[in-house]
Amino acid sequence: MRRIASRLNTASAEFRANAEHHRRLAAELKDKQRAARFARPQRDLERLRSQNKLSVRERLDLLLDPGTPFLELSTLAACEAYGGEVPGAACVTGIGIVSGREVLVNAGDASVKGGAWYPLTVKKTVRALDIAIENRLPVVHLCDSAGGFLPLQAELFADKYYAGRIFRNQCLLSKLGIPQVAVVLGHCTAGGAYVPALSDYNVIVRGTGAIFLAGPPLVKAATGEENTVDELGGCDMHTSVSGTADYPASSEEEAIAIARDIVGQFKRPQKTAIEWQPPEDPYYDPAELYGILPRDIKQQFDMHEVIARIVDGSRFHEYQPNYGKTLVCGYAHLWGYKIGILANNGVLFNDSALKGTHFIELCNQNKTPILFLQNITGFMVGREYERRGITKDGAKMIMAVSCSEVPKFTVMCHGSFGAGNYGMSGRAFDSRFLFSWPNHQIAVMGAEQAANTLADVKIRQLQRQGRTLTPAEIAAIREPVLAEFQRKSSAYWSTSEIWDDGVLDPPDTRPALGIALSCALNVPIGDPRYGIFRM
Repeated sequence: MRRIASRLNTASAEFRANAEHHRRLAAELKDKQRAARFARPQRDLERLRSQNKLSVRERLDLLLDPGTPFLELSTLAACEAYGGEVPGAACVTGIGIVSGREVLVNAGDASVKGGAWYPLTVKKTVRALDIAIENRLPVVHLCDSAGGFLPLQAELFADKYYAGRIFRNQCLLSKLGIPQVAVVLGHCTAGGAYVPALSDYNVIVRGTGAIFLAGPPLVKAATGEENTVDELGGCDMHTSVSGTADYPASSEEEAIAIARDIVGQFKRPQKTAIEWQPPEDPYYDPAELYGILPRDIKQQFDMHEVIARIVDGSRFHEYQPNYGKTLVCGYAHLWGYKIGILANNGVLFNDSALKGTHFIELCNQNKTPILFLQNITGFMVGREYERRGITKDGAKMIMAVSCSEVPKFTVMCHGSFGAGNYGMSGRAFDSRFLFSWPNHQIAVMGAEQAANTLADVKIRQLQRQGRTLTPAEIAAIREPVLAEFQRKSSAYWSTSEIWDDGVLDPPDTRPALGIALSCALNVPIGDPRYGIFRM
């Protein structure tokens, strides 16, 4: 593979202005992440201390192997929901190293509403366990939750992807032979009691840990029976009488040490063998990504420059470089592993869609994982392109993406609009991991196009009624639509709703993808098989 020849002028005024803008976005991202992780009302911190509890971050420090990376997922979940009062959706999920093994961690954050489950808490937890299933990752549950947030119970309980999906996923993990250990650090009430009960191993802390389907007040209301917490579901009862819990612990520190010892007994997975060579840092500085990205979401840029700052040695073997040039396809190595890359250099035309489809087939044929770098305004529209079969050719690409057997990874580098999101393995297409950058925008169409379209519809309606609008009246229709589209197409709205697995500072993309790729190789890669391509 040859090194990409960068044409970037890092001394230009444009580069410097871009870099300043995106460094500011990165600083804003880090401020938001810091607040989501650590900013809590003093009364909530004092409440934990009065209960002899550690914070969720202190628990993670005890659990994870010192000096190893932790890929936190959906740090800013719920950042645009619930009035901003449920940082991180009241839980922490991520992938880390425990006793030398890759594990998925699912930890309740009792400093946020007592760790109560909100709808987005459930969504974040279900997504984390989906990742564990897809990538055969053992799970460590750090349990400390006040149970479901009852005012929103209608959005928690009944539907397919609500709270029951957590327990269904736990059962699937067990069926697949993927071990789980739960550490009961607080109350596990009602459905939450099934988290430790469905785990292969569980540890419970004496005095603070409890497992029961109904706590003492509800039991008394339902049956008239009076119990203390310890009598009903405490450590000694469950480890010596019911057998619901396995290991008693006298402190959180001891409980987490026991959990680490349990994980140390887990069998190490046999990684799927794909082409590998010794890893090499990119030749070009990943920090230069700040100056490559434009400030305007509508402005194009060369995705070769992005690829050159992510892959090993900045080397890239480009496939069909002179055909379908609005889609860059080719092979590279990432942390030593060979990958295929599809990256948008503009709108998807017929030839670029066909090129992408063919390249996805090639990657499946030679069992090469695929990285999609999204910077897409959509498939080309218009009479000429419909006559050429753009819908048919776009459908081919969507078919290839959907039926792909190799692990897929997606990074939202810039815009993601319309059906181009689908062809480039958007959220609906089961990428093993999907990350966004702070500048990312996603919507069915651009904000200005949407505002103009809706304004035009309203204007025509009024014209049929004999009314002519003034420019001020047109602006009064257009501006609120524009503002709402911009708000709901931002990276922060997207990550709040858990449409991604987290927002990355662009230079952090390479290490995040390295962890994701390592996890994905826990699973054998199947042989390619597709549906019907409309020819």
